[in-house]
Amino acid sequence: MVIKSHENSVSAWAFLIGIVLAIIAGIFTRGSTDPIILIAIVAMGLIMGYFVAEKEVQTFLFASVAAVLASFAGIQGLATNVALTGITVSGIAIGKIMISVLGTLLFLFVPATIIVAIKTVFSIAKV
Repeated sequence: MVIKSHENSVSAWAFLIGIVLAIIAGIFTRGSTDPIILIAIVAMGLIMGYFVAEKEVQTFLFASVAAVLASFAGIQGLATNVALTGITVSGIAIGKIMISVLGTLLFLFVPATIIVAIKTVFSIAKV
């Protein structure tokens, strides 16, 4: 029988719920996301960052910074492309949906990354 570690279960659930909520909010709101949903996504990000295990900090920071940079670059590139061409498929503005999803993912990952980075700095500063 496999014994599972539960030290990261809160962070894992916050991550899963946050990702699903961010993607659903991005798809269905198309750029005009309700502030309450954004606050919930930010709260999931804060919870996710707070409960990251110390042994996983380096991996989490590397992955989350990559996600933040990719989302930001994607938003910039898609915003330029949508402004120039107006990507639509069957009347659905695909470009705006993708920009919205990437934006909500930023609302999830930026707070989590900041919390983990602050925790790491404080752990380094301990004497």
